[in-house]
Amino acid sequence: MTRIIADISVSLDGFVTGPNPGPGNGLGTGGEALHTWAFSDDPDDRRLVRDSTARSGAVLLGRHLFDLVDGPGGWSDEIGYGAAEVGKPAFVVVTSSPPESVRLGALDWTFVTTGLPDAVTSARERAEAASSHSGKDLDVVLMGGGALIRSALDAGLVDMLSLHLAPVVLGSGTPLFTGAVPRTLVQRSVHSTSTATHLTYDVL
Repeated sequence: MTRIIADISVSLDGFVTGPNPGPGNGLGTGGEALHTWAFSDDPDDRRLVRDSTARSGAVLLGRHLFDLVDGPGGWSDEIGYGAAEVGKPAFVVVTSSPPESVRLGALDWTFVTTGLPDAVTSARERAEAASSHSGKDLDVVLMGGGALIRSALDAGLVDMLSLHLAPVVLGSGTPLFTGAVPRTLVQRSVHSTSTATHLTYDVL
């Protein structure tokens, strides 16, 4: 069964970017520390990255994040979702209007202009098609940004929340949960590595 998994790195004080995020500074000041685990040589961190990529039948992201990863300083063959893995999932972007051009045109992009629920439905369809093709259950991964994940949680569109808790206090930035609709979570796993604490919850 295809699950909708919100997966994001967060600071100890609840921010998914540092202060002043923007073009050329997508993670904000000091925000690179949030993703240290994703580039770590720790074998446990590498396994978590591989497992996350392997389960991804489709990846959903917001337009702001798309503009950052597709921008001049964004993803490349060496850096990006599944960059070091064999095969890449479909990517679905929720946006008010599609971009005029896409730098990362070799990837499979779908732009949904009719809202987040329709984008989730589109991503689920892509993941289910990939599951049928591969013969294994694949999921939709919501990779961000923080506003998209919070909106999806508020709308009851998320089945599982996967947080990578980085040992850093940013002080300010983009908050993940401020103003969120209250939700009950059931803790499923806690896994500590040398760079982060990886937490998984079912969302009720």
